Amino acid sequence: MAFARLLPKLFRGGQAFVGVEASLSSLDADVAATRPAGLPHSVAELVAHINWWNRWMLDIIEMGEAQPYPKHAADTWPAVSSEDWPRVKNEFYELLARIDPHAARPDLANPVNHEETIGELLADMALHTAHHFGQVVTVRQALGAWPPAGGGDTW
Repeated sequence: MAFARLLPKLFRGGQAFVGVEASLSSLDADVAATRPAGLPHSVAELVAHINWWNRWMLDIIEMGEAQPYPKHAADTWPAVSSEDWPRVKNEFYELLARIDPHAARPDLANPVNHEETIGELLADMALHTAHHFGQVVTVRQALGAWPPAGGGDTW
């Protein structure tokens, strides 16, 4: 029960870290697609990468069968342009909505992907998302696009 209450907070932030909605707010497509000097990814690329993994893990959980891992890490980093940003951002929120019903499942301890359980995959998704959203904030800071209009952790 505690995991079911905690999981949405881990995906969305807002307590231990700036929430995902705040992290993406006030961000136009051109800024989202810009790679800052010295950093390897744009916000749009980071979110597309998060989407790739969240979709992969949700498909495993929802189909109930293991999937092969990608052959190369680069396969999980789709190319993203400023024109793609609205779609990538919307996809992130659509995938996030698909996660919620799984948090309270009674079978979280069941293996579903090789040795990983449903609960472990959900925790992996939450940690992976939080990790990359920290990078989203860093990229926005490097671009001078932080804090967003709605604010951020800046005290």
